Amino acid sequence: MSFQRAVGEEALSVVAQLARTFWNWRIGQQRHTHSTMDGLGNGKNPPEIDEDLHSRQLAVYGRETMRRLFASNILISGINGLGAEIAKNLVLAGVKSVTLHDEGTVDLWDLSSNFFLSEEDKLQELNNAVGISTITTSLPKEILSGFQAVVFTEISLEKAIEFDEYCHNHQPPISFIKSEVRGLFGNIFVDFGPEFTVDDVDGEEPHTGIIASISNDHPALVSFVDDERLEFQDGDLVVFSEVEGMPELNDGRPRRIKNTRMYSFYLEEDTTKYGPYVKGGIVTQVKQPKVLRFKPLREAMRDPGDFLLSDFSKSDLQRFPVAGSEEDAQKLIQLAAAVNETMGDSKLESLDETLLRLFGSGSRAVLNPMAAMFGGIVGQEVVKACSGKFHPLFQFFYFDSVESLPKEALEAVDLRPLNSRYDAQISVFGSKLQKKLEEAKVFVVGSGALGCDFMRPRGKLTVTDDDVIEKSNLSRQFLFRDWNIGQAKSTVAASAAYSINPSFHVEALQNRVSPETEDVFNDAFWGGLDVVVNALDNVKARMYVDQMCVYFQKPLLESGTLGPKCNTQMVIPHLTENYGASRDPPEKQAPMCTVHSFPHNIDHCLTWARSEFEGMLEKTPAEVNKFLSSPGEYAAAMRTAGDAQARDLLERVLDCLDKEMCQTFQDCVAWARLRFEDYYFNRVKQLTFIFPEDAGTSSGLPFWSAPKRFPVALRFSAGDPSHLAFVAAAAILRAQTFGIAVPDWARSLEKLAEAVDRVVVPEFQPREGVKIETDEKATSFSASSVDEDFVINELIEKLETCSKKLPPDFRMNPIQFEKDDDSNYHMDLIAGLANMRARNYSIPRIIPAIATSTALATGLVCLELYKVLAGGHRAEDYRNTFANLALPLLAISEPAAPKAVEHGGARWTVWDRWVVRQNPTVRELRDWLRAKGLDAYSVTCGSSLIYNSMFPKHRERLDMKVVDAAKIEIPPHRNHLDVVVACEDDDGEDVDVPSSPSSSAEPV
Repeated sequence: MSFQRAVGEEALSVVAQLARTFWNWRIGQQRHTHSTMDGLGNGKNPPEIDEDLHSRQLAVYGRETMRRLFASNILISGINGLGAEIAKNLVLAGVKSVTLHDEGTVDLWDLSSNFFLSEEDKLQELNNAVGISTITTSLPKEILSGFQAVVFTEISLEKAIEFDEYCHNHQPPISFIKSEVRGLFGNIFVDFGPEFTVDDVDGEEPHTGIIASISNDHPALVSFVDDERLEFQDGDLVVFSEVEGMPELNDGRPRRIKNTRMYSFYLEEDTTKYGPYVKGGIVTQVKQPKVLRFKPLREAMRDPGDFLLSDFSKSDLQRFPVAGSEEDAQKLIQLAAAVNETMGDSKLESLDETLLRLFGSGSRAVLNPMAAMFGGIVGQEVVKACSGKFHPLFQFFYFDSVESLPKEALEAVDLRPLNSRYDAQISVFGSKLQKKLEEAKVFVVGSGALGCDFMRPRGKLTVTDDDVIEKSNLSRQFLFRDWNIGQAKSTVAASAAYSINPSFHVEALQNRVSPETEDVFNDAFWGGLDVVVNALDNVKARMYVDQMCVYFQKPLLESGTLGPKCNTQMVIPHLTENYGASRDPPEKQAPMCTVHSFPHNIDHCLTWARSEFEGMLEKTPAEVNKFLSSPGEYAAAMRTAGDAQARDLLERVLDCLDKEMCQTFQDCVAWARLRFEDYYFNRVKQLTFIFPEDAGTSSGLPFWSAPKRFPVALRFSAGDPSHLAFVAAAAILRAQTFGIAVPDWARSLEKLAEAVDRVVVPEFQPREGVKIETDEKATSFSASSVDEDFVINELIEKLETCSKKLPPDFRMNPIQFEKDDDSNYHMDLIAGLANMRARNYSIPRIIPAIATSTALATGLVCLELYKVLAGGHRAEDYRNTFANLALPLLAISEPAAPKAVEHGGARWTVWDRWVVRQNPTVRELRDWLRAKGLDAYSVTCGSSLIYNSMFPKHRERLDMKVVDAAKIEIPPHRNHLDVVVACEDDDGEDVDVPSSPSSSAEPV
């Protein structure tokens, strides 16, 4: 089948059609009536924001940025792999229109990097949400006036200068971006005009601080509570609010600060005539706009500042150099030398001919990982151009990854095309590495946003994910369509990847990788892998996969994203430290009384919300089932405990089965409404009754001093959508725990409000003598002075009476929190719990930034994949990366080496294993270690203590076989046991030995 087609006649329209369909996947069931866009991208107003679809992106950009994106028309010229990647990212972002321009032809070579092109050119439905149009003829510069931003990926230097000058001088200026990817080399040039305003330079939430004191001085010293370190910098502008005693500071006027310290700064203001500071107060950073003045390309090349651009596109070759051609390499070197002679003061003393040869040899190729990486960066730059959100690249960016090349020299014959879709890749890496790529056994753990991008066809791949597709996934997980909602992520991702390349071998599983699935992911499975790629979103799962990779000596390519940030970490056996070797320090734990009664930041509210969710919906229903399964044993256990905790558990179970018992959904609505009243009105009224606003401490100081915030009770209002949303989520989840069907009207706020109006809410009366914990060192709430035994017996009697009224088979359905399912109401309830509490205490509510920089992370990781599969690379050839596209920042470093232990002339790291053949006795195992100068004083296997020198009776076990002494049956998927040995040297000092010496019943 021939792939040589005129783009204007068919191939570019294929890209456009696929792009339209691609966006159609994003919009789900939402349909708006818009006119089809013409070649200039002119159309009607953009659609309203679908919050279910764009919730993650809204958390990063905000509504104003999304509004500006919806009004932006973008031109992309050059639809190679890079152009296609940029188009994908912009369609995901939701711009008004994308116009694709290309005058070339598509051939087999392009299939190496352009995932919009397939071997079956199937026409796709036209999308009505984002205009996708094509231009296949020559591009006059005047046509650029119809766009807010233009991107060129294949353009001569002469033409780029002409178009850039037109964009730079246009009124208003048109943002111009030029980017190229040539093999393992790439660059970007950005020009947003003579004066461009950045509204938000970093995308971070404004820094805040809780005031402890303010002096009456010039300058005034402002001190803060010492539980949170300040993030302010000298010269920042801040505003004051809620300050009592110095009303002059609450005028909302930005004030400049200086001499910032960990918990204080000075205010450049004379406060000597202000009233004395009393209490309270919050300081909030004022983010300042920044004006950037870009140079046009012609001027920037003469004076690039810190960046020296060497643009090799201006060439007499009239074609790309042939891979491996010495003649073409010499021509390129001569051309570079000629260009260098014209550089004046910027002239280089000598040229790196090796680098030039590498550049020339692969210059025709647009590699998929490079296209992904640069597509992520350029796509973000376009968003900045259209919105003023985040700091633009200023003005050049250059990157190469020559260290990704095989270590062995490549001969010209290795680089020759094989008439396959991988010819572009072969021209850079050679046919030998290409064969390794096709035969590699890759395990991708997770098929969400990162997982989808990693599914670009390569090798023999196994992907697993136990999650299903939600609507909010569609705005960033590009392999999924709206009709896939509810289906298994891994299965759909595998099917979509196969449609891109039918020769791609992929197996999709729906198992979570964990200790519970080691019968699925067994020794044979892990042992047969070449590399593991993590695409996970939680540390616990990452740690487990990391442990397995260390155990089975497998390379692990780790990455993660958060809003505009991403990081990659390479875990290579014996060369680098593993993922678990470097952990962030644990966050400071908030005191229990702070979380329960005196929160002062959103994290305290979220911690409380998660605790309440688990208590209401998981722990209490589970406790009910425990009682109903064995009432006698349960009662006996509570009587034996006889403490405040037992009393609390019994009270919760009794409430659940008695006065809070739900039999209809209306009962669940009533329960949810009364919960709201209890949490946000009654408890606050009780707290402020015990500690009124003017309360003092035993030392005479105000009780409500920083960081404590005086709360205000929240009155329920059916007219407040957030109040009704809380009741809806709580009622629906309560119904699930009781097995009650949820009626359709439960999702209608109007019908729900009617149900809420029928709930009788008792008038609250504060109680005397209530104990509220204020000791920050307390780890549990004080028990009351009542006779616990009497109360517990009374509660058990009531429970036994209550249980007789229940059906014999009645059981509740505990709910475990699941954050990734946007339709299960779990996050809705957590958000409602936390946000209402934040309202009580006037705490600013912060929405975490959780959208992704997936393409950049994917590209960076896949550049490392070449090294892993090629083999022979040293530790210094690998790269770890931290990137923040908001700044923009790309920090690349070599991975750290694993920590080594040296003893008795031997050296080992976490990657080393000691394998003991056959099934030795405990004595033989100790003797084996003794020969290494180690005294094994403790031997364990899992939870089984095989031997410990402290116990005299354990000497009887010395002549037992290790497997017999462990009393553990070796499962069918294992052929060995892992034993952990604690050793010391001759001086009695502990020595860390390889973590899992192995013993087996059979030879290994």
